[in-house]
Amino acid sequence: YLLKPMNCPHHIQIFKAVQRSYRDLPVRLAEFGTVYRYEQTGELSGMTRVRGFTQDDAHLFVTPEQVEDELRANIELVRFVLKTLGLGDYRVRIGLRAKGSDKYVGSDDDWNAAEAALLRIVKALDMPHTAEEGEAAFYGPKIDFVVRDCIGREWQLGTVQLDYNLPRRFDLEYIGADNKTHRPVMIHRAPFGSMERFMGILIEHFAGAFPTWLAPEQVRVLPVSEKAAEYAKGVEARLRAAGLRVTADLGSDKIGARIRTATLDKVPYMVVVGEKEAQSGGVAVRDRVTGDLGTMPVDDFIARMASEVRDRRLPNG
Repeated sequence: YLLKPMNCPHHIQIFKAVQRSYRDLPVRLAEFGTVYRYEQTGELSGMTRVRGFTQDDAHLFVTPEQVEDELRANIELVRFVLKTLGLGDYRVRIGLRAKGSDKYVGSDDDWNAAEAALLRIVKALDMPHTAEEGEAAFYGPKIDFVVRDCIGREWQLGTVQLDYNLPRRFDLEYIGADNKTHRPVMIHRAPFGSMERFMGILIEHFAGAFPTWLAPEQVRVLPVSEKAAEYAKGVEARLRAAGLRVTADLGSDKIGARIRTATLDKVPYMVVVGEKEAQSGGVAVRDRVTGDLGTMPVDDFIARMASEVRDRRLPNG
């Protein structure tokens, strides 16, 4: 047993376990792997810097000719993740090796090729970026997405790294079209970075008020009185059967107090039901932010929610 600091060597051993042909490449291996870093006590901070964390890690083993297409696809993946979550305030940093430093491994030719490839890609995608010496990983240069949170702090989240060195150090090979052995190139990518850090920043970004598709509890059903409790349970069951995350508050507090509780709990939608709604088969819908949306049939409300979840709509969208 061991506490691994990174997932790279394990994925490398999987690649190396069988003979590979150029027809097999790219080989893409991904896992949500738990890794450990012995951060010092004063460096630990909530969910944003911890000693054990989960990386949405992937390693892509590609031919030299596949490098730029795979890089482009992975950069687009990180951009898609950030856009979907409304994290649009970020900058792109190209991490280069520091001149004269001895912490980097590999030949100058490999480093020059890798750095040039990253710079070509970000320019081709017309991405504003900065190139910063000393920010590279020890095995290769990288593209980091540095996200600014709601109070202006910067966090490195998504990353895409190009690596000519570990395949050489681990003696990785594949059989090419010429029936000779060739060295693959590795791409390391993590669109979220650390899941713990990402969730900590996301909680602050939305101030806990997640969009409907992301909220742990999407709907709360609130019967006006005990007489409507059975109908409320039925509505809850229908919403849950439609795939929504829903609870029913059948407590004895007055309806105003339960609406306030749901609002403070930051539940995106409340559906209020009484005898009138039970007779008509509808629900009175209340948005956490904008308030009363009126009464509608349960199926119409389900369709509204399905659309919002499918489109991954953000609060301002």
